[in-house]
Order: sequence, then C-alpha cells, then structure tokens
Amino acid sequence: MPEDTTAPTGGQGSTIPAIPPRTHERPRPDGDGEPTATDADRTPSGDRAPYADRAPYADRAPGGDRAPSGDQAPDADRAPGGDRAPGGHRVPGGDRVLGGEAPAPAGAAGGYLRVLGIPEYRAVFLAHSLSLLGVVVSEIALSVLVYDLTGSPLLSALTFAVGFLPYLLGGTLFAGVADRFPARRVLVVCDLLCAACVAVMALPGTPIGLLLALRCALAVVSPVFQGTRMATLADVLGDGDLFVLGRSLLRIVSQSALLVGYGCGGLLLTVLSPRHALLITVATFLASALLLRLGTRRRPARAGRGTPADGPLTGARRVLADRRTRLLLLLFWAPPLFCVVPEALAAPYADRIGAGSTGLGLLMCALPVGTIAGELFAGARLRPATRERVALPLLCFMLLPYLGFALAPGLGWTLCLLVLSGAGNAYTLGLDQWFVAAVPEELRGRAMTLNTAGLMTVQGVGMALAGVAAQFAGVPATVAGAGLLGTLVCVLLALSARRGAAPGGALRKNERPKCETGLTTM
Repeated sequence: MPEDTTAPTGGQGSTIPAIPPRTHERPRPDGDGEPTATDADRTPSGDRAPYADRAPYADRAPGGDRAPSGDQAPDADRAPGGDRAPGGHRVPGGDRVLGGEAPAPAGAAGGYLRVLGIPEYRAVFLAHSLSLLGVVVSEIALSVLVYDLTGSPLLSALTFAVGFLPYLLGGTLFAGVADRFPARRVLVVCDLLCAACVAVMALPGTPIGLLLALRCALAVVSPVFQGTRMATLADVLGDGDLFVLGRSLLRIVSQSALLVGYGCGGLLLTVLSPRHALLITVATFLASALLLRLGTRRRPARAGRGTPADGPLTGARRVLADRRTRLLLLLFWAPPLFCVVPEALAAPYADRIGAGSTGLGLLMCALPVGTIAGELFAGARLRPATRERVALPLLCFMLLPYLGFALAPGLGWTLCLLVLSGAGNAYTLGLDQWFVAAVPEELRGRAMTLNTAGLMTVQGVGMALAGVAAQFAGVPATVAGAGLLGTLVCVLLALSARRGAAPGGALRKNERPKCETGLTTM
C-alpha cells in the first residue's frame, strides 16, 4: 500500500508511582534452573534489592503494568510488555505473538534482528516492501502513460502532484476507520481497493480524467492503510523499543525505494508498455493483501463495539484535542516541510553548478542516503534511552547544514551537506517512542493515520513554496532560508517539548524526568 497497550492513565505532569516490592514472591526458575530476568535480586534478608539494582522497567503502573523510565537500564532483554522475551512476546491484550518464543540477543546491535525474528512482523515487512514496489512502478508507468496519451508535460507532472494533496482528505475524513474496524480487515480491504483502482488504470481506453481520479483515490486510501499498519505494529511488537525499530525498518525500506525503485522502474518500461507495467502493481497489491490476511492475527477493533461511530472529522478532532499529541505531531511535521526544499530545487541547482544529469541523480539520492545511514546507526548502535535523549538535539541541528547553500557550494560539498542533514532524521526513533506512549490505544489508529496524512501534505506544501520562493530569491538563497527558518521552528518546538517536564505540561502520561538533561522520556 502507498507506506498497543492503552497509554497509562494520569493527567499531564503526573508521574506513575512505584508499587512497593512484594517480598513474598519467589524467583521462578527458567529452563536451566536459574532465576529469570523478571525477578529482582534479593538481599540476604529475603527482601528485594533496591529499584536501582533491578531489571529494566522496575516501576509499575497502578494497573500492574511496568512503566518505562528513561533513566533505567535498557530493555534489550525484555519484550515490550515487560515479559521475558524467551518465554514468549506478549501483545498489549496479553496474548502471545507468533515468533515471540525466540530468545532476544542482548545489546542494541541485535535490535533489528530481534524484530525480524517475529514471523508476524516479517509478514507486515514483506507486504510493505511489495506494495511499495507496486507504488513506485505505478507512479512511473502512469506518468509515462499520461504523457504518451497527451504529450503534455504538465499533465504528466500532475500525476505525481495528485499523489500528495488527497492525503489530507483521506487522513482527516477516514481516520476513524483505523480504530472502528479490526486492523487486519482494514489493511486487506485497502490493498484490494488499490489493486482494483490500478486494474482499471491498466484497461485500454481508460480516459485521462479517470486515470487522474483513480490516482487520487489511491492517495485517499493510502493514509488509512499506513496509519492502520503503524498502529498494528504496536499490537505485534508492543509499545517499547521493538516498535521503534520496527517502524525504523519500514522507513529504511521506503528511503531505499527512492534510491533504486525509480531506476528499476525506468528499466522495466524499456521492456514493457506502461499498461502492462501497471499489472505488476496489481499483482503486488494482491500479494500484500494475501500476506496480511494469512500472516497476521485477527484482533478486535481498538475503539470497541460500544463506542459511538465517529463523524467524518470527529476522529481527527479527538486526536488533536490533546495538547501532547498536537505537539508531537508538529515535531513530526515541521522538519519535512523544510527538508524537501533541496529535492524540489535539485534540477535548477544542478544546472546552476554545472553538475549535469549525473549530478542531479546524486543530489536526489543524498538525503535518502543520509536518512538510511542515520537510522541504521541509531537503531543498531544506540540504546533506547540514548535515542530518546538525542532526539531533540538532532531535531534542532538537522536543518543547519542547509545554511551552507548560501555559498553556492560545488557538487561534492553539496552532497556532504545533504547527507549530514539526512542523518538528522534519526530523531524520529526517539519521537516514535514518545508518540506511541502518549496516544491512548483506542485512538492510536486515528493518530497514526493523521500523522501520515500530515507528513505527505506538508511535503507537498514545502515543494510548492520552495518553487515560489526560488522564483524570486534564487535557489541557493531559498535553500539557505529554509535551513534558517526551519531551524528556528524546530528550536521553538524543542523548547516546548522540554518544558513538558514542568507540572501540567508533560508530553507523556507516564514520563519520568531525566535529571541530566531536564527532558522527559515523553
């Protein structure tokens, strides 16, 4: 498709109290007779050792679930719900997830392998890869098809533009679908709808107006699919570090598609007609639907049967009603609004510095390369607490390299600036953890859908504004201005997030302030 547990209760600024240790418990032996990681060490008197010496997630919420704390030991050896990874990974409802019985390797470096070791996640991952391949092929094939039929560069470019604008429509009007119906059903139906739309595109004689309308329909369905899928990851992986790494892998696949997908799609059109290439997209959507239907478990709707049905905009209003969620969404949306400026102006900038078509291709690849490198390093080498700690600093500094465009550097230096800026996107790994913890489970699908719609919309708006500004100020000044203005916006948002540590302003309902930075784990 074109790309949890209920949040702990408590008002803003509240901190979840720790449940006193229960001294009557005894260590449970595992398979080799040693105490498990979930039981704390005991003092010679038989009492539990202090919290500082206990396994991760020592604090417990009033309901009995463990509440993460940013200053505690990493959760590498635990499943997100607090259970032992070797004994089976549990979803928020308490059911075991397929594949959770595999032991989790210690340390952050094994994080991605732990995620891929869960069969249900592998089905989601493979379905995402297939549908993404279909999207790339369809975008190229449809653009070529429209140009062949009309000879109009404007209409050919419009086929790409209409892929951005309807995201906002679908994300706001249909956000409630993600929580009102079982997630697996929503995902499969979305894939089937997209397959049907592309199949009609591939029919001989389909008029141009209908082609563009079907392209819009794909963009309307897409945020519902992506939001539902992201919320499903929290069901499959829990709402801890595995969820963060699972989302990171999907983003890495998406960025990799930008590097190789369009090139492969262009080669494909040398041996197939555009309409035949669209049939490949139909096949990928159908394969994705089959994988999701057979490879994921059926789970009930998050909103519950007794919940009143949302109106067209009720879901979005409920998500945006919470100050924490609004601020977190802005933290997701602000950087992409400015990050896309160099990509939107890559062609005129390559012409200005005399880089040619090869240089243009390199300029288009630089940001995705930096993003992939940053996410891989943060996901594989940094501990969860460290990723959260560096999230806001990365947010503040990621757009500063754009200031170098004021000097109109050559190709080599420009590529370095873009790769460095792209690496700053690793801030999203820390933000993912805060977001899934702040949004209640019954609103999680709607929140993810709205987030996806906003991300695509701000990128389209950013590209349009970049073109207008470059018409008057020139390309170097426009990119440098985007870096300056974007940095100011990000710093203001980061300060707002940091002030969340104050009473009444917490961004996470179960946060514990980090003494060394003053930030919260959100």
